[in-house]
Amino acid sequence: MAHQSEQQLEDNLVSQLSKQGFEVVCLPDNAALEANLKKQLERVNGVQLSDGEFKQVLGKLDKSNIFGKAKILRDQLDVSLDNGDSCHLSLLFEQANANSAKSAKRGLNHFQVAQQITVKGVYTNRYDVTILVNGLPLVQIELKRRGLELKEAFNQVKRYQKHSYHANHGLFNYVQLFVISNGINSQYFSNNSEMSAKQTFDWTDVSNNRISKLTEFASAFLSPQHLTDMIVKYIVLNETGKFLMVLRPYQFYAVEAIVKQVKEADGLPHDSYLDSGGGYDSGYENGYIWHTTGSGKTLTSFKAAQIITSLSEVDKVVFVVDRKDLDYQTALEFNAFSKGCVDSTDNTKVLFHQLLDKPVKLRKGQTENTNRNTKLVVTTLQKLNNVITKKRYLEEMSALQDKRIVFIFDECHRSQFGDTHQNITQFFRGNQLFGFTGTPIFADNAIAKKSVKKTTKDLFGECLHTYVIVDAIRDNNVLKFAIEYVGRYQYKDGSKNNLDIDVEDIDTKELLSSPKRLEMITDYIIDHHGRKTHSRDYNAMFCVSGVPELIQYYELFAKKKAEGKHNLKIATIFSYEANEEEEYELGGCELDIYSNEVREVSVKYLNEGQAAKLHSRDKLESFIADYNQMFGTSYHTKDSKIYYNYYKNIAKRVKAKEIDLLLVVNMFLTGFDAPKLNTLFVDKNLKQHGLIQAFSRTNRLLDETKSHGNIVCFRNLKKAADEAFTLFSNKQPKEDIETPSYNELIADFDKAHTALMAITPTVDDVDTLADEDAQKLFVLQFRKLMQLKNMLSNFADFDMSETAMDEQTFQDFTSKYADLSRQIRESTIKEKVSILDDVDFELELLHRDEVNVAYILQLLREIHGEESSEEREKKRQVIANLIASDPTLLSKKELIDKFMNEYLDGIPASADVDEEFEFFWEKEKREALEVFAQEQKLNKERLEQLVARFELSDEMPLREDFAKALESKPTILQRKRVLPIISDKFKQFVDTFMSGF
Repeated sequence: MAHQSEQQLEDNLVSQLSKQGFEVVCLPDNAALEANLKKQLERVNGVQLSDGEFKQVLGKLDKSNIFGKAKILRDQLDVSLDNGDSCHLSLLFEQANANSAKSAKRGLNHFQVAQQITVKGVYTNRYDVTILVNGLPLVQIELKRRGLELKEAFNQVKRYQKHSYHANHGLFNYVQLFVISNGINSQYFSNNSEMSAKQTFDWTDVSNNRISKLTEFASAFLSPQHLTDMIVKYIVLNETGKFLMVLRPYQFYAVEAIVKQVKEADGLPHDSYLDSGGGYDSGYENGYIWHTTGSGKTLTSFKAAQIITSLSEVDKVVFVVDRKDLDYQTALEFNAFSKGCVDSTDNTKVLFHQLLDKPVKLRKGQTENTNRNTKLVVTTLQKLNNVITKKRYLEEMSALQDKRIVFIFDECHRSQFGDTHQNITQFFRGNQLFGFTGTPIFADNAIAKKSVKKTTKDLFGECLHTYVIVDAIRDNNVLKFAIEYVGRYQYKDGSKNNLDIDVEDIDTKELLSSPKRLEMITDYIIDHHGRKTHSRDYNAMFCVSGVPELIQYYELFAKKKAEGKHNLKIATIFSYEANEEEEYELGGCELDIYSNEVREVSVKYLNEGQAAKLHSRDKLESFIADYNQMFGTSYHTKDSKIYYNYYKNIAKRVKAKEIDLLLVVNMFLTGFDAPKLNTLFVDKNLKQHGLIQAFSRTNRLLDETKSHGNIVCFRNLKKAADEAFTLFSNKQPKEDIETPSYNELIADFDKAHTALMAITPTVDDVDTLADEDAQKLFVLQFRKLMQLKNMLSNFADFDMSETAMDEQTFQDFTSKYADLSRQIRESTIKEKVSILDDVDFELELLHRDEVNVAYILQLLREIHGEESSEEREKKRQVIANLIASDPTLLSKKELIDKFMNEYLDGIPASADVDEEFEFFWEKEKREALEVFAQEQKLNKERLEQLVARFELSDEMPLREDFAKALESKPTILQRKRVLPIISDKFKQFVDTFMSGF
């Protein structure tokens, strides 16, 4: 069977588009193109234009570059008519004509399709398939026959852009979207002068399954209404870079889901109090978007906010970020997408005026934003909480309580698990909440607050769209990670290697902060920074466990720079507010006196953190002075705005690669995008969403050289990393935490009370407990009672009188518990043993993880050893997701699935999974080789020789080699037809059975 030619591919596409509502037109040259444009503009605008009037139109259309023409397209053309009047011509409308091929209606876009339009520029070019909207070429499709690389079509587009798109009034510079296809693979991308192959995207369905074949792509993507939506709503004009951006499919589906939720709100607000949620149910459905870190969340949220802002039924859209350091970046990016669309608030008073559309008084006699209606506001969670809780604002703010306000929360995994969420939902009765996060809170990574765990679903409702990290890696929207684990401890006498430093009696903090260890790590970073960053073409970040360690590291780097051992430009920033860093190390949540874990944190340690505050601030001042000397700036910490400007300047210089290494504790590990940053050095305990967020600072796309994000861990985070990637690769996570009902909790409380009374019938009996064992029994039993009371207090109608214990008695027992538990804790705390003199810390590469066949084998071993069927199934799903994320593993998917589903469960517990997998693989390889030889009429022995030769040399056989392997000598015609097929089949065989091993 002959290959489908490019012409056949083109003809079939035009025929399909005709059936989908496009009018097929013949426009052989530019004269025909202009005549058609005049006719279509007249039809859709309901006017008649003289030749002179249309000449005006062409003159106005000829102005500006690609970006300027995109603005002209979205505006109206003012035309002076021959009779002295003027008219306004619309070039683009928000809706497509439902039956475009048969008729055109005024105010609706009319779609046409043409083949082989010829345009003379520097060279004469003929364009394959052009889609015209109201006569303007807005979508250009370039095709290559099957078997040719898709990039050839992309390169052809670039050549046309250079040679002829600008010719004849530059009408082809109005193209908004390009589509390239070879029949099997199809992609789209927006039009800009600095196009890159990395900016081409696959289209998918709502579940992120690719739609690649041209016929299916045309059906899903090239419909009149979908193209109208993409051009009108989902192309963003980036004002900073002056270029066009188009949303990727997962971004499109997320925005569509949010807008649908807003439009289909289920009725008017009402005041029913949510018993367990602590807020008012507005009657509007909420939701959240789970899009992995680095996948373009800001662009998605901007589009959602912009479209919702245009809805008349919505009074305000408030985009909320968690900290001031994110406020700047988010506002900057929003304003880049649409200049001046965001008023970023500097203080609570400005936010107050913006929400109420009041003029902002700056100085005596001066105002800002007079009578300005600010419908879209970007602010921080803290300032939003201030404006609805401070008495001086409440009276006037009450006017907004019943307004329809849509809140969009950036990184809602961090920002919404405190009292502020309750304050917002209680105050704004017409609220509708949407959250964006790359790392949601599920049942598996939820942290208890007041003995209750809450997930992202609990606070925002259902997940409206999912795009996990394995999807993003598969689609080349983010880079994969290469994780190295460096460093180990061993006793100096060699008696014990790979010392487990988590042994209870060892002073691990002293060991991890030892000057010798920190200096060795400093030397390692200096020695390896150039290699990791491709001779400083990129830059790096170093995150450490706390401010004291950061200070030591910074001073080590400074000392070694003074000694001439490196010339790296190093900067740092950290918070000098009381206990911020210490609390983050405990998980970033408030200290709960009832939790077992917090009991081991001494008050003395926290007070020492307070005392160190001034010292750390003095150190930061000296580090900022170094920065000022290096860059000619004048920052300091004495003024909060100047300190904030220091933060912004660091962010700017890291992005511009003017800083080689940034030292941080917590700042910049979330919400910070710097594509030129490719390496993260880690001397800090990370886990779950915090680990994914930190690692993801390195995996932004940039260029061909940046192939992956480098992670270098000086602590053993392998288990934590494996667990984090497993959790956030699972598309069916456990989102619901089973919480007992109110009545069940009351019953449990009364049972716990009965058990307590059996130990200590009265408060005074606590003092007469016989021994330490009895005291511990009381502490444990009363702790259980307190946890149950905490859970009950989350219900709005909880009353202590409904339990078997009155409030006063409970408080009396609480006092006894607090004193007794402290005594027990102090008596049982062991003095940590110093082993600094007994061990050596060695820096060597212990392990490196990449998602490849070896990594999959490791997970298969874990499945084999897993007793729980639920855990086995979860890990099977993780493997399936990982395979889907890596193009080099996709060819092996069917076989790995077969091994998992048909062979793995039958392997004896004592057997070696690696050996069984190798045996299975070799068997499948032999069978596939036999089928290959039989189907293509090849001599099996000769084919095996070619395979063996490839294994040794890694070189593909030549076509002549395949010709010699045929059972019978081919004719010239047969060679031309058969040998390319055999060559492709051999490549497929190699990709499946040999690549990656």
